[in-house]
Amino acid sequence: MFLEETGIPYRIVPVNISKGEQFAPEFLKLSPNNRIPAIVDRAPAGGGGPIALFESGAILLYLAEKTGRFLPVDVAGRAEVLQWLFWQMGGLGPMLGQNLHFAAYAPERIPYAIERYERETARLYGVLDRRLADRPFVAGDYSIADMAIYPWIFRLEREGNRLDGFPYLARWCARVGRRPAVMRAYAKGAAINTTPTVNEESKAILLGLAGQSAAA
Repeated sequence: MFLEETGIPYRIVPVNISKGEQFAPEFLKLSPNNRIPAIVDRAPAGGGGPIALFESGAILLYLAEKTGRFLPVDVAGRAEVLQWLFWQMGGLGPMLGQNLHFAAYAPERIPYAIERYERETARLYGVLDRRLADRPFVAGDYSIADMAIYPWIFRLEREGNRLDGFPYLARWCARVGRRPAVMRAYAKGAAINTTPTVNEESKAILLGLAGQSAAA
């Protein structure tokens, strides 16, 4: 989304996590936590050799500082964006990820876990809804905070977690989704993810269970 918004030339290198490509040694050099995304900037602003980064929040912050886009330069504006960026990284992403895991991927249904993360998702939706009641974007102007948050809201809505009862959040989600750069980014993603692998083997890889029985 950021790269499409700014027009920075880039090349996508797909990593098929259903096949375990995130554990390849060459990828681990870029992302030691074996997670996507990761980037390599071959033209750093300060010169020098290529810079590799992992963690989406760190990547967004790096790109914002490199380009001077989507992150205010004044102290108050910058703090406003960063607190919501970190809120996504530390709260929204992990909690919604657990919601999706226990609702769709866990090998057994655990009612307590499902209800716990559904409640937390609703609470976080409420936080965002109240925040967006009187502003078009999370920190006023469109920023890296919106870019970090939107994919999680969009994905859970697509998975059936409706935004009924959160009118301002729904309005924001539609507003972000209509941005031409966002539409281009998702179109490119759809072109890459044409044949997702969802079977017991891929689930074992994604859940970190592959090889456990052999190791035991």
